[in-house]
Amino acid sequence: MIVEIVETETPYGKPSAPIIVGELCGGHIAFLPRHGSKHTIPPHKVPYKANLAALKSLGVRHVIGTCVAGSLRKEIYPGAFMVPDQFINLTWGRDDTFEIDQELVHLPMARPYCEHIRKIVARELKMMNMVCHDKGTAVVIQGPRFSTIAESKMFALWGGDVVNMTQYPECYFARELGLCYGAVASVTDYDVGVLSTVSMQPESMDKVLTIFHRNTAMTVLLIGKLVELVSEIIGCNCAAHRIAEYYKLAKGENP
Repeated sequence: MIVEIVETETPYGKPSAPIIVGELCGGHIAFLPRHGSKHTIPPHKVPYKANLAALKSLGVRHVIGTCVAGSLRKEIYPGAFMVPDQFINLTWGRDDTFEIDQELVHLPMARPYCEHIRKIVARELKMMNMVCHDKGTAVVIQGPRFSTIAESKMFALWGGDVVNMTQYPECYFARELGLCYGAVASVTDYDVGVLSTVSMQPESMDKVLTIFHRNTAMTVLLIGKLVELVSEIIGCNCAAHRIAEYYKLAKGENP
């Protein structure tokens, strides 16, 4: 494997960290830690726009975003994984449009995640004998604080399955740039609206951290497997096709 560390600048500033680029199995891969190389950038300060623009400038066309999440459902227990197919955005103040070519286009987000990538990720998790929920809704909160009990219960009533802080606007920027995007959520705890002894409370942090480290190790194994499947993953170009159609429609052309 050939590895190169790339420092890059975009019209939107620098990404969270230098990008690690390599060649493997006949394909090109890139790794970018959204919270910075030392995990010092809080979720509401992540330069999402610069991150996605930097990846695309290097030739990336398919993005798999890993994230940690809290469960809003008793049946989605800590230690499991979820491959979301929907999100509810509750963030505020995050710069969330590229204004490509200064054109105003209302991009549909009915199905925000690439189904091709989602199916591959869920399949590989199940082959690893991991508990995997192959669809679900991620409620994206502003952070960096966690939810109140009332908020957590409200998220569940709204149809949320897990709560996270980073899926928006990252998922939307991928769509606007024509990148196929999928995510995998590592469930480490129950959110505070679910009565449990495994939640982000001081008395249960040892349990949460044990689950976190175990799930992190499994996520690393998953990424390794997905890298080996790069030729299968790049078989999809749905986002690029869809954004081209949207811009043609916006101009009154036939897609």
